[in-house]
Amino acid sequence: MPDWGTLQVDQLRYMAREHGDQVAYRNLGDDTSLTFSEWDERSNQLARFLVGRGVAKGDRVSIYLPSDEVLRWIVAYAAIHKAGAVAVPTNTRLTARELTTILGHAEISAMFTTADLLETANTVREQVPSFAMIITAGGADVDADLRTAATVDFDSARASEDASEFQVPTSADDLADIMYTSGTTGLPKGVAVRHRNIAMIPNTEAAWTNLGWMHGAPLFTFAGLSFIYNPMKMGLIGFYLPKFDATRWMELVEKERPPMAFLVPAMAELLVSRPDFEDHDLSSLTAVSIGSAPLAPSTLQRLQERLPGATVSNSYGMSEAGPAFITMPKDQAGKRLGSVGKPNAPLEAKIVDDAGNEVPAGDVGELLTRMPGRQREYYKDEAATESTWTPDGWLRSGDLGYIDADGYLYLVGRKKDLIIRGGHNVYPTDIEAVILEHPDVQEAAVIGVPHKVLGEDIAAFVVRTPGSTLSAAQLKEFCAERLADYKRPREIHWETELPRNATGKVVKHELKDPLNRS
Repeated sequence: MPDWGTLQVDQLRYMAREHGDQVAYRNLGDDTSLTFSEWDERSNQLARFLVGRGVAKGDRVSIYLPSDEVLRWIVAYAAIHKAGAVAVPTNTRLTARELTTILGHAEISAMFTTADLLETANTVREQVPSFAMIITAGGADVDADLRTAATVDFDSARASEDASEFQVPTSADDLADIMYTSGTTGLPKGVAVRHRNIAMIPNTEAAWTNLGWMHGAPLFTFAGLSFIYNPMKMGLIGFYLPKFDATRWMELVEKERPPMAFLVPAMAELLVSRPDFEDHDLSSLTAVSIGSAPLAPSTLQRLQERLPGATVSNSYGMSEAGPAFITMPKDQAGKRLGSVGKPNAPLEAKIVDDAGNEVPAGDVGELLTRMPGRQREYYKDEAATESTWTPDGWLRSGDLGYIDADGYLYLVGRKKDLIIRGGHNVYPTDIEAVILEHPDVQEAAVIGVPHKVLGEDIAAFVVRTPGSTLSAAQLKEFCAERLADYKRPREIHWETELPRNATGKVVKHELKDPLNRS
């Protein structure tokens, strides 16, 4: 058994030694790929380059690359850790102002980007004093006017260095990544990720299968990062689809025959609403994990019926919680619709009331989780850390739910999204689940809106399936047959799409003023 060390890149080194010629990662968008040897050697070269250009141990380095640059993305990620630096995965949809706020807080020293994003990168560099170097992919495509003394070509930088093994000494307690939250309810906060709490699946001697694990979560998210090293730890190729299209996804499953896949709920909703959902051979799938947001029970049931040979389950995790997940046991996946499962040891979970007291099984309250010895914190934000984690290590999730007598968790919504209509507590997920049962509905989101008498009333924002002529009156009648009167939406707003962040979660504060959205 090899000595695994404490870093995820130790797994890459092992795979390069034992399975160097095997394909490690494939970009299903353009059908390019990277072997384990290529990944390991290229990241060694870039790590040497970073150190040689002044990036010191603990320095922060942004990865500001789009998803279709997935192969350069994962090489850069490994290189940063080999250089002893800290990766700052960065959302490419942010404005220059938003980026400046985040990367100024992180005090980055360097950035990996591409020619199409170089103008924004230069704008940020001018405003962040610590930001000294931009390593850009694109080569000849880089506009001469955007080149500065701080700009270096990605492939030239890599090719100029020795490819032999390289690692700046790094301990388990050193910072590995800073993951900035989506900032849907306020300024983003940086989740400090240390090497000791970066991974759920430990390094292992994997039996190589030459099969794939397919996903498309943005790499700068917690879900996306977990799929950089986890496939290889299970002897699988990382299959990455940069841009999700439901029909294309089904065609690729039929062609590539992966046993495992990951979806966010928005992808699942699009899949089940497709008219060709029954037309493709998806029988290779044995496990489909759905995460990052709650999933309507009707959608989960439809997927389970369509994929009888697979375990299809909705899981739960948070960037703040670290490598901790709540998942559904295989034998329960079809029996407990609406549940996201049980905590995976050593994760602990409990439900508490507003005073912090644990409530009985079945009662709704806030979900708290604890990962003994692997607690995370917010980077350079002691006040936010103290308000989010209790002194004894419990993480306040902000999610409302209940745990049944058998220990299974059911989520009912975000604490901030709770609607109090005429004194009644209304959980938006209950209403969304009913609306999504209608065959002419593709997506739905429910929020509370101000009401002079009731305090709050209920508004639904709905995306119809293509070609549908469903009316507001018809949808209200559908809801009236299935919901108590105080839960029925009084307002129906028709949308072409719902505003979502990169992890697929609906950004509900953008729904509150539908006439003022860009």
